Amino acid sequence: MWVTVLLPGQLRPSAGGEASLRMRLAEAATLGDVLDEIEGQYPELGKRLRDEQAVLRRYVNFYVDGEECRRLGGAQTPLVEGAEVQIIPSVAGG
Repeated sequence: MWVTVLLPGQLRPSAGGEASLRMRLAEAATLGDVLDEIEGQYPELGKRLRDEQAVLRRYVNFYVDGEECRRLGGAQTPLVEGAEVQIIPSVAGG
């Protein structure tokens, strides 16, 4: 199946400048499978999305078809054909 990953400006340099990544995955893929693929193709980006234990980074938000994934199952969130995954790092300041 095919999915699209949308990247904000601050993550694009870690993905060769790409604003979106179109990925072909096996059927019954999950958000974790997308992140595995990203890490394989763009190791620097992969490190910014998950920690050393492959846990989603706390200050990075992941949306699958507009739904925040932590409410859906985190890395185990299932994907469907044509799913759109949006990655948004939290912004903090003071």
